[in-house]
Amino acid sequence: MEDEKRIEDEKRIEDETSKELLHKILNSVELLKKEQDALSAKVDSYETQTNDQFKKLQDQLKPNDKNEKSKVKEIQQPKVTSKGSKAYPDIVILTTYPDQFGIKPIPLEWGESDPNVRGPVLASRHPSSIKVRNAIGAYGGSYCVYRALAVAMGALDPQHRPDFQNTEPTVTIGPHPQWGMPDKIVSLDPFGHLTTTLFDSQIAQGLDIRPTIAITKAHMKVAEIENLVKDGRLKVDGNVVLNDSGELNVVKAAVEPVWYLPGVASRFEIDEGTLRRALFEDTGGMYPELITRPDLKVFLPPIGGLSVYIFGNPAFISDPSKRLTVRVHDECNGSDVFGSDICTCRPYLIYGMEESVREAQNGGAGVVVYFRKEGRALGEVIKYLVYNARKRSAGGDTADNYFLRTENVAGVKDMRFQALMPDVLHWLGITKIDRMMSMSNMKYDAIVGSGISIYERVPIPDELIPQDSRVEIDAKIAEGYFSTKKAPTKEELSQVKGRGWDDIQH
Repeated sequence: MEDEKRIEDEKRIEDETSKELLHKILNSVELLKKEQDALSAKVDSYETQTNDQFKKLQDQLKPNDKNEKSKVKEIQQPKVTSKGSKAYPDIVILTTYPDQFGIKPIPLEWGESDPNVRGPVLASRHPSSIKVRNAIGAYGGSYCVYRALAVAMGALDPQHRPDFQNTEPTVTIGPHPQWGMPDKIVSLDPFGHLTTTLFDSQIAQGLDIRPTIAITKAHMKVAEIENLVKDGRLKVDGNVVLNDSGELNVVKAAVEPVWYLPGVASRFEIDEGTLRRALFEDTGGMYPELITRPDLKVFLPPIGGLSVYIFGNPAFISDPSKRLTVRVHDECNGSDVFGSDICTCRPYLIYGMEESVREAQNGGAGVVVYFRKEGRALGEVIKYLVYNARKRSAGGDTADNYFLRTENVAGVKDMRFQALMPDVLHWLGITKIDRMMSMSNMKYDAIVGSGISIYERVPIPDELIPQDSRVEIDAKIAEGYFSTKKAPTKEELSQVKGRGWDDIQH
């Protein structure tokens, strides 16, 4: 009898605790709704209040004397509302909530291989879509901010609907078995390039569903490749290398990030709630639905995406009987575009392209993946601050302090965190890489850890390393980067020194 009473008491306490917790949650939600309504009311009254204020100010400054009136220019009343705001609803919708009246997201089953079962990714706040959207964020990655600016200026109708006629991919990519494996792809939509055909009926019904991947063809001209052709190191074959000027025939894809939050959290070995809170807090509270909509599992973050360049037959990429060369490259504007010699980024990128072309000419295929992760995802401002700290260091810019300078400024040496990087390789259907044009241990571990075999790792040749970038490359080798040479000691690293700003001979 005592045990039964004890169990009943425990169950009663548990029920009371659950009711109290539920009551607190409901009160919090109700408070948020009231605050939203109050803010909306303030926004509605703002224009009227501002007009009254400016009218009073004009009356105060209006000259009494008619002669003086001609000397004083009338104050011009600024436009309080933007050109584009007329198309928005009067009520500002700051956020939404699960089971809110009228809110019914389209089902989205991430990891389903059948697109009809998986469902579309719908992030639009278009009036026809806002109540049924199943993703947080906005289409366009980081460019969604420019879209907002265009709307505010009146240059873009916020209700504009794209005409997708003739925008379909120029080559076939997939479907591949990895598309139906929830753990293989969590940072992009594998059906993102097929949206307009797979979900055409929903689009025709008025839903604002948009592609997050585009695939096209192009010719490329790169000075270093032209020189390789002139020197006879690359041959003109009329298929990959088109002519004596080194023009390359490529297929390329642009990919915007689409994050499946439970999968992303799992990759980084954190819980989903912690991930959502960090994404909310450390973006200035940009997306409240990360907190208020735990039922929405997909997030389109406002960050840069990636590009894929394919050399040779795209079908060979996923064919295990064909050889494949791959370079995974993280953006470096200073070197890649402007030729700065403080790092090996452009030389290694070009070398990866050269070997990808050579692989394609030998009957295989080559792939270069270009991620928008400037300055190890720390950003270009941080990178330049670190450059300054390195060059001004007592004793000069030495390899033994290379990573320390970055940590001093950024608090961390690298924020690329390659755990999500292999997703694009799985999207392409890659199961093995014959030649990996990278020395990065982080990239290697991430790719192999995701189930893709790498048979050969190819370091950048010494003759391609700019003198001032020896600091970077030797520091990385000592840190664990792959090399066919012995890793330098701490003492040896201290002797590797970059040039000073005024050293024009080095």
